[in-house]
Amino acid sequence: MDIQIGRGKTARRAYGIDEIALAPGNRTLDPSLADTKWRIGNIEREIPIIASAMDGVVDVRMAVGLSKLGALGVINLEGIQTRYENPEPILDRIASVGKDEFVGLMQELYAEPIKPELITQRIKEIKQLGGIAAVSATPAGASKFGKVTAEAGADLFFVQATVVSTAHLSPESIVPLDLATFCQDMPMPVLLGNCVTYEVTLNLMKAGAAGVLVGIGPGAACTSRGVLGVGVPQATAIADCAAARDDFFQQTGKYIPVIADGGLITGGDICKCIACGADGVMIGSPFARASEAPGRGYHWGMATPSPVLPRGTRIKVATTGTLEQILIGPAGLDDGTHNLLGALKTSMGTLGAKNIKEMQQVEVVIAPSLLTEGKVYQKAQQLGMGK
Repeated sequence: MDIQIGRGKTARRAYGIDEIALAPGNRTLDPSLADTKWRIGNIEREIPIIASAMDGVVDVRMAVGLSKLGALGVINLEGIQTRYENPEPILDRIASVGKDEFVGLMQELYAEPIKPELITQRIKEIKQLGGIAAVSATPAGASKFGKVTAEAGADLFFVQATVVSTAHLSPESIVPLDLATFCQDMPMPVLLGNCVTYEVTLNLMKAGAAGVLVGIGPGAACTSRGVLGVGVPQATAIADCAAARDDFFQQTGKYIPVIADGGLITGGDICKCIACGADGVMIGSPFARASEAPGRGYHWGMATPSPVLPRGTRIKVATTGTLEQILIGPAGLDDGTHNLLGALKTSMGTLGAKNIKEMQQVEVVIAPSLLTEGKVYQKAQQLGMGK
């Protein structure tokens, strides 16, 4: 129901992940019976979790490690890995400066030109080591580097921007990326994002998207919501976009996965996104905490180094465990940030959901007190959920 903001302006109530909870149904099942498999194009994965294309999260080593554990990692085609032959000293500099010097340093480091030969090299390194080569670029980067990426043999291509749509207006001097043509011409599945509405999701699927990313501004290091004032809380955004997916499937017989991107910290967050309709999730900061992550315990967003309007910051997430601990356990922490797959399977068992499709159908309730009710001691002592 619309709420009147003032004369002539009404608004719809939207919900974030922290405002909802999942209600058990009439049955439960052993977590070992929960099937978490999902598919993007012709690629099937055991774990519906993707590591974000952020320079503090995914490099060649992380992409390969995630692939071997049953998940996916996406490498940023416009980041440190494709600007510098040896990114290690650059990453050391990013981790070493104070917060006051950080923005200027990032703008300086990301002014280094992207080298097409390094795009080829990184993709081939991932594939030679047995990983799935998933890559990401902005629409402008996709126009510029799509061909070299295809020739290098990438397995998945993510076209990502703060907001992407099929109805983009540009100055006469700029030819915008035709998303439908790009999806048709590329030899691998192309995923498009980000968006938060039913209509845009439907249009992106009609354009040929193999998957749609949902989320504007919820990421841990993102400041777009503060800088631009733009965004829709994730629970509502996912539900709206999932409705478009279901309608598109009814119309065409093609099932296009919806991926919740950003703002997810714990296993419970992932479970709630899937219950709202997501097929999988894309996360950054939880993986930035892995000992194998390139960020040295720091995490920053893709729009952080913008030369004119930075829309991200660097946050310290610390290193809390190995990639394997974080993704599949065994957990060394009790706050839901380790063994994300175990959390999903256990939640599915508790809710009686045998697979992702059944998980999408579980009951959701509005529960703003879910994370605080009865947690006085945890909060006071900064333990568990009170950290």
